Amino acid sequence: MRRAANETRHGASLLALCAFGLAACTSATFADPEPLPTLVATLPDLGTPRFVFPTLPPEWTPTPYLSPTPTNTRLPSPTPTHTRTPLPSWTPKPKPTLTFTPPPGNVTIIGYSLGGRPLEVYTFGNGPVEKLIIAGIHGGYEWNTVKLADELITYLNANPAFIPPEVTLYIVRVVNPDGYARARGVDGQMNDRGVDLNRNWPSNWMPDWPRSGCWTYRPVTGGAYPLSEPETRALADFILQHNFEASISYHSAALGIFAGGYADDRPSLRLAEALAAVTTYPFPPIDTGCYYTGQFSDWAADQGIAAVDVELTNHRDTDFEMNLRLLEVFLRWRR
Repeated sequence: MRRAANETRHGASLLALCAFGLAACTSATFADPEPLPTLVATLPDLGTPRFVFPTLPPEWTPTPYLSPTPTNTRLPSPTPTHTRTPLPSWTPKPKPTLTFTPPPGNVTIIGYSLGGRPLEVYTFGNGPVEKLIIAGIHGGYEWNTVKLADELITYLNANPAFIPPEVTLYIVRVVNPDGYARARGVDGQMNDRGVDLNRNWPSNWMPDWPRSGCWTYRPVTGGAYPLSEPETRALADFILQHNFEASISYHSAALGIFAGGYADDRPSLRLAEALAAVTTYPFPPIDTGCYYTGQFSDWAADQGIAAVDVELTNHRDTDFEMNLRLLEVFLRWRR
């Protein structure tokens, strides 16, 4: 009870104090207009404000951001609408630099390049299931794919048991020996007629194509007609004489693993997924917007072969250890 009485008295005191304060504030504000100016006059002079907010020039307008539109890079276009001026003439400068010494006993020459260099195939095992690896289709521009083929050939010769007993493996060391002999770089990409040998196959073939997102470092064509070049004809004849279950075409660099063909349920997709599982190569591959025409792996898929393109990490290294794992999966993979 004492506590309640004290709280009542304290509450009354507070109400009285608030009432007094309100009266004082009202009196000071409305009865006497002078106190506020007097108070302001006593404040120190802080000077002119130092910050001025910038204003945009009247002619400025924001530039809209345009996001890129995804491009389907594999499906063929029924009627190409682009036009291009004729490509300038180009004369190759041959520089023979082949240094690889082939192992004896398992090499076969299946044809010759435009420059007269042999196309060599190395054979391992003797089983009924045939598989194919090709390298160097872009010659000296992708010279590390040829170096990888050399390393695989050397390893398999030293370790023949790596090949399963039911498999025969064929390795075409370099499809474009003229470009490989000519240069280590962009000048080695095409053959001696200026043809991109990976655009010379009878699958969605075109002599020319839209170059956006594609290789444009030198003038290059798809050839006068499909299989117009001795290199692609020799390789096609060799393939058609066999019954290949699967193939790998090595490239560089960095875009990942491409599945050949166009059907959604094609075996090439299942092979690409199996190889990607034991590597760091991207799958699906990186899309640069390039329109691919006359591709070897697409033609191989048209022949019923599970075909993939595998791109190495860069233009220098062979990723040998990773590709040895990839090779093991490739040799044991079945449709």
